[in-house]
Amino acid sequence: MKAEAALKQEPGTEAATAAAPDLAQAIAELGRRAKAAAAVLAQAPGEQKDRALRAAAAAIRAEGAAILAANREDLEAARARGMSGALLDRLELTPARLEAMAAGLEQIAALPDPVGRTLAQWRRPNGLEIARVSVPLGVVGIVYESRPNVTADAGGLCLKAGNAAILRGGSESFHSSGAILACLRRGLAEAGLPADALQSPATTDRAAVGHLLRLHQYLDVIVPRGGRGLIERVMEESRVPVLAHLDGLCHTYLHAGADPEKARAITVNAKLRRVGVCGATETLLVDRAAAADLLPPILEALAAGGCELRGDAAVQGLDPRVLPAEAADWDTEYLAPILSVKTVEGLEEAMAHIARHGSHHTDCIVTEDAAAAERFLAEVDSAIVLHNASTQFADGGEFGMGAEIGIATGRLHARGPVGAEQLTSYKYRVRGSGQTRP
Repeated sequence: MKAEAALKQEPGTEAATAAAPDLAQAIAELGRRAKAAAAVLAQAPGEQKDRALRAAAAAIRAEGAAILAANREDLEAARARGMSGALLDRLELTPARLEAMAAGLEQIAALPDPVGRTLAQWRRPNGLEIARVSVPLGVVGIVYESRPNVTADAGGLCLKAGNAAILRGGSESFHSSGAILACLRRGLAEAGLPADALQSPATTDRAAVGHLLRLHQYLDVIVPRGGRGLIERVMEESRVPVLAHLDGLCHTYLHAGADPEKARAITVNAKLRRVGVCGATETLLVDRAAAADLLPPILEALAAGGCELRGDAAVQGLDPRVLPAEAADWDTEYLAPILSVKTVEGLEEAMAHIARHGSHHTDCIVTEDAAAAERFLAEVDSAIVLHNASTQFADGGEFGMGAEIGIATGRLHARGPVGAEQLTSYKYRVRGSGQTRP
């Protein structure tokens, strides 16, 4: 069955909305079915879940042409609406990206089962045996924009962790995400698991998000992934606990002890490898005493790569192509080939700048000074801090997680890349032999 046909015929997509004209009722029906599926999935053995993931990967490969055709439909509509180049890059699927998506599902399948792990155990003086054991979260609602690959990543990770999921992608990726979802549901069915474990509202109506945010009787957590507007809305309106990050305002800091070649290679990669991802560096900080030695070849390479440069007076003095930076530049996540560059007096000022303007996402120091690196790693309060490595490594796949739903910048439950392990909770199992409490 072709992906488009599967999307139209399978329950849990169009059928759910058609059966309930009222959108609130339709979303509630998705929640009810997801809750029932989650109870089955929570008890599924790891091998069965892995079989579903591998079958979904095979379906994505088999339906590649149909998925790319659906993606072209989304791209044409996005271009007609004037979507920016960075967002178009997020939206676009290619054969290579499809293969990466399928391979990612197989990598998730190869990971150890995160459910049922004994996290700690101990024996009390009264003989009670207590164990803390990992369990699924339950039903996860995922609201995201632009990137259809999130459908595969999020769906695959939720499945691995024994969770059902309601996936609400952005209207711009409606057809692409639907075609991918059909493959995931096929994988579930082939493994003998309920297809309702992965569902999506069959509408582009933004009101669907509002109904999801109020679905506390069925959803256990909401994970938003997208721009500030979406995430702020979710955090303000949700009656369901939220696992979120706001911005990817990432910094690369070139310390006076930086190796010039490492500094050039890391900075160019951190900014230009993919400008539309949340791990892209948006501000470059450099020690004032080393700026004249470190910056010129870096600015040259960035400019040659098509990057617009905005800097303070000292940086402008090193390259006439650098435009004057304004105050707002230090607080802007460009998601575009634009970089703000600032000179600082040293490590203290660099860390203070990051604390004031950063988003607690990902920040890097480039230096051969081990003491400076250790201070940066210990004191910068971000979910991911790096030494001598590109901020574009802020990715669950690069952390060995197979994939990730997003980079959480809060402090509760999970922080950094949210992979399968982070989509579990725990409970206590207590075994006695007739003990009563005095």
